[in-house]
Amino acid sequence: MVIKVFLASSSGSTAIKKKQQDVVGFLEALKVDYTQLDIACNEENRMWMRQNVPVDKKPTNGIPLPPQIFNEDSYCGDYDTFFDAKEDNSVYAFLGLPPPPGSKEAEQAAKVLGVENGTPAEEPKADGSVDASAEVPVEERNGDAHGEEEQAADEEEVEGEGEGGEEEDVADEETAGDEALAEEEEEAVEETDEVTEQANAQEEDEQEEADEDREEEAE
Repeated sequence: MVIKVFLASSSGSTAIKKKQQDVVGFLEALKVDYTQLDIACNEENRMWMRQNVPVDKKPTNGIPLPPQIFNEDSYCGDYDTFFDAKEDNSVYAFLGLPPPPGSKEAEQAAKVLGVENGTPAEEPKADGSVDASAEVPVEERNGDAHGEEEQAADEEEVEGEGEGGEEEDVADEETAGDEALAEEEEEAVEETDEVTEQANAQEEDEQEEADEDREEEAE
């Protein structure tokens, strides 16, 4: 399978030139075999590209701009779809090529295949051993996780009750302190009233004695 990249070598658009350089540079970095087909100097290449880009992929004016990418005669996409595949680590799938072993795209494809089959792929650790959790059925792992969540929820509830009890104790102590203070104030008020009453009674007695003395002197 040959990847064909249709370019315009003499394009006056800086944006088109940059897009073409991005596509070619990334393919070279991945060491993907491809062929450049110039539509600026070859009318046959220009007509072939325009005729083989799907109608629903053409712009509103009906004239697709480079770069356009094909796998043999199968249309892959333009720069925008290539860029999206690059961001998603799915360039090989975009090109219709099998990803090389050890690549990120190959690892992702293995994970997706394992999930679809219900047997997640085992990932080797740095020391070459396989994670034992990969062999545990999904239901059991989920059950353990669910049990841990319930236990954590119970612990939080117990802690919440303990904190609530402490708050209630503090509230009770504050209430008792307020009541004791109110009682002390009430006793102080009563003592003050008693002293006032005694003072008033003494003044009345003294006044009566003074009145009696004046009456005696008058007689």
